[in-house]
Amino acid sequence: MLRGFGYKVNTSPGEVSILGGGSLKACNIEVPSDISSSAFFMVAASIAKEADITLLAVNVNPTRTGVIDILRLMGANIELINERLEAGELIADIRVCSSKLKGINIPERLVPLAIDEFPAIFIAASCAEGETILTGAKELRVKESDRIQVMADGLSSLGIENEVLDDGIKIVGGEFKEQLAPIKSHHDHRISMSFAVASVRSNFEINIDGVDNVKTSFPNFVELANSIGMSIIETN
Repeated sequence: MLRGFGYKVNTSPGEVSILGGGSLKACNIEVPSDISSSAFFMVAASIAKEADITLLAVNVNPTRTGVIDILRLMGANIELINERLEAGELIADIRVCSSKLKGINIPERLVPLAIDEFPAIFIAASCAEGETILTGAKELRVKESDRIQVMADGLSSLGIENEVLDDGIKIVGGEFKEQLAPIKSHHDHRISMSFAVASVRSNFEINIDGVDNVKTSFPNFVELANSIGMSIIETN
């Protein structure tokens, strides 16, 4: 942002430095779309049977693009187009088409770059051929919920084989089976939205409890999801 305002910023490995006494110049700023919110739609398009969507002006700062790197390793058809700098920040339009995903061992170097997007990635893993293994992600246990255990419980209720690890999870891709009871999101917005995305690949209704925080995190999630062909119904 400082560079966007014309201020010199020096960077080197492990260090950022500036000199005082400079001046800032006003500029127009396009606030980029959030890649964490975009992740749900990247996964939805990847696992859908016939999808081709473009997400506009998304923040693709290299410290945030772990979800793109992981999905690509799984075989996702993701293309960055119209890359440009806005106020010093790298943004791009992201085109995502349906693809046949495969299970992978997620590189631990990518874990910090995708830590908030793993609930959605777990849904992609559930629809992939073979086994996906995540390790080095103990931080997921102390988010708004224990996202590893809560996602594992929800996946188990949909018939997806998985094994919880101390710092991650193993997920074996398969077909979703009709649940016997609503999925408990534990009021974690990312859990709720991830299982909503799972409905793209189910032949039955997926019911999710505790979705009240979604509107705080992503107020128009349901509207946007339904605009691309999903069928999410909010109930009291």
